[in-house]
Amino acid sequence: MNVSPSKLNTFLLFKLPAAYFCGVRTKSLNDTTCIVSVKHRWINQNPFNSMFWAVQGMAAELTTGALVMSKAKESGKRVSILVATNNASFTKKATGRITFSCDEGQKVDEAITQAIQTGEGQTVWLNAKGINKEGVQVSDFNFEWTLKVKA
Repeated sequence: MNVSPSKLNTFLLFKLPAAYFCGVRTKSLNDTTCIVSVKHRWINQNPFNSMFWAVQGMAAELTTGALVMSKAKESGKRVSILVATNNASFTKKATGRITFSCDEGQKVDEAITQAIQTGEGQTVWLNAKGINKEGVQVSDFNFEWTLKVKA
């Protein structure tokens, strides 16, 4: 099964329902880039009338994780993937529709290739930026993914 936006959204419904019901949706996925969006609503807000940081984190992680899952699938190998570390910064209240994007598919390709060639686990840092409808960055997430080819 190929990884596609509609399949990722169905996956959310059954495997990560909190993300699905908070409105996290994959908009596009290609060889280099993944775009995920989420709209500020009552169900995903914090007491300060903006989007809860964890909802932004779910969208940001999906943005990077979809690239990793897609590349692992394309490799034809069984690849174990896991987030080892993450960090984030928030620069503006997240209201309205927030779009997260990661365009670092090439870094994932390199890490998976290295993992296959060496047989050793690899790590790759991927970045996802949250941008509001006015084009202003509201958050910046970094995820350290670990990749290891299963024997």
